[in-house]
Amino acid sequence: MAKEKEEKISGLQKAAILLISLGPEKSANIFKHLKEEEIEELTLEIANTRSVSPQIKEQIINEFYEVCLAQQYIAEGGIAYAKELLEKALGNDKANSVLNKLTSSIQVRPFEFVRKTDASQLLSFIQDEHPQTIALILSYLNPSQCSQVLMALPPELQADVAKRIATMDRTSPDVIKEVESILESKLANLVNQDYTIIGGVDHVVEILNNVDRGTEKHIMETLEIEDPELADEIRKKMFVFEDILLLDDRAIQRVLRDVDNNDLSISLKGSNEEVQNAIFNNMSKRLATMIKEDMEFMGPVRMKDVEEAQQKIVNTIRKLEDSGEIVVSRGGGDEIIV
Repeated sequence: MAKEKEEKISGLQKAAILLISLGPEKSANIFKHLKEEEIEELTLEIANTRSVSPQIKEQIINEFYEVCLAQQYIAEGGIAYAKELLEKALGNDKANSVLNKLTSSIQVRPFEFVRKTDASQLLSFIQDEHPQTIALILSYLNPSQCSQVLMALPPELQADVAKRIATMDRTSPDVIKEVESILESKLANLVNQDYTIIGGVDHVVEILNNVDRGTEKHIMETLEIEDPELADEIRKKMFVFEDILLLDDRAIQRVLRDVDNNDLSISLKGSNEEVQNAIFNNMSKRLATMIKEDMEFMGPVRMKDVEEAQQKIVNTIRKLEDSGEIVVSRGGGDEIIV
């Protein structure tokens, strides 16, 4: 009887019941990771939930636990590994049921087996492939793994692949399956959506933020020649104003020498306390007092003006980094100073 009732409960209702069961503190932490429309839907559903039997509550919590367990096993060793462990823990029927729910509601990313592969082994798999194929595969991997592969590619391929990742939007599942089957046929059927959104500028920015400075510089210089607008979009996202916290005190002091005080006052109006402290701690008390007074007297400032002032300072930082006068902490190991 309880099972019949459970089957009539929608996914949204289950989520609401689960959050109610977890309590306000844990639910609030979960809300931080949700989209605004998801929060609105869940809040409305929670408000409309009057009473839930202990049996239904327990069933939903158990279902949530089983799906989390399956996700963990998939992340550790793929579908086959997850199926084996779940069968031992839950039995064959229950394991298949959990995995079917998971793969139908939470898509398992293609190239899962590649994500478990060492970067050097992966390079030997893909280095002779077409740049578009390499870009497709790298778009599904984490930025750290992508960075290692990108650095190991021939210089003439690096910028081409980076550009293809940045400009990639949607890829047909047939194409993904074909590429998957070349690398690993047993995982070719994981894709179950009409189109898969991959790549994009944000993804290539994450990759470039993890490669060494030489690789990044070569790719960006090539992109500036081939596609200046794309290069500019990538560059703006690679170092944001709040990343000033990545600089040491000496570098911040060097940057401040080339920054207009009015731009600095406006930019700090839109920054957090940690960034403000990092700036104020690296200037004289007199100048810090003057900047604080300017910020107070200028009153409200348009966000557009704040962003423009911050971008000017970011541009100054990039110029100083390019000239070797300051060092920005980044991946790749080339910023170690001895």
